[in-house]
Amino acid sequence: METPKQILVVDDEADLVELVAYNLRKEGFLVKSAPDGETALAQVRKDAFDLIILDLMLPGIQGMELCRIIRSDPRTSSLPIIMLTAKGEEVDRILGLEMGADDYIAKPFSPRELVARVKAVLRRTKGKPTGEHILTIGDLRIDRERYVVFVKSRPVKLSATEFKLLLFLAERRGKVFSRNQLLDAIWRDEAFVEPRTVDVHIRRLRSTIEDDPAQPRYIKTMRGIGYFFDAKE
Repeated sequence: METPKQILVVDDEADLVELVAYNLRKEGFLVKSAPDGETALAQVRKDAFDLIILDLMLPGIQGMELCRIIRSDPRTSSLPIIMLTAKGEEVDRILGLEMGADDYIAKPFSPRELVARVKAVLRRTKGKPTGEHILTIGDLRIDRERYVVFVKSRPVKLSATEFKLLLFLAERRGKVFSRNQLLDAIWRDEAFVEPRTVDVHIRRLRSTIEDDPAQPRYIKTMRGIGYFFDAKE
């Protein structure tokens, strides 16, 4: 028999929480609730939830900020989140999704629709072990799905090209690539890209992810040949 999924409902409207919890429990879900962001964050760090229904407007830590905190923590970065808010403007919906929400429902809403959305999000993540899409090497964590990199649990900013270059090398640890090989793999058919472009991006990556860019721990140089990601890590 499948273990019931546990859902955390984060909203300061007691009547709404009761309505949502009632409908979810009818469908066999286990439900806990939190009236504010601080309480929700403590519960997320303590218990293992399968999904969060998160209101945007909360006392204390706002829903958008709570979503960012959850997504930036490697322990909870893949936890599904459905944003629930009275704001229906497209800009809010887009911002919520960009912050890492998996779905977005505007109030007022149908409880049946909410339950259907919950089931749909859980289906999308069913059978996917937590962290499957995260590559962990030393203090470095690379989230392949969200294009986010963490160094010592802190998210760092990389351009799309820098992310692709880092992931390419990290997935092929120990193998040395020349500048031309990296150009073919990352820049492909882009015109007017010189081999030295690789050096610039390697230098930027090192300045972002290495404790000491002059003595790199991860991305190393094989003099006269090219670059490689240290297999020992």
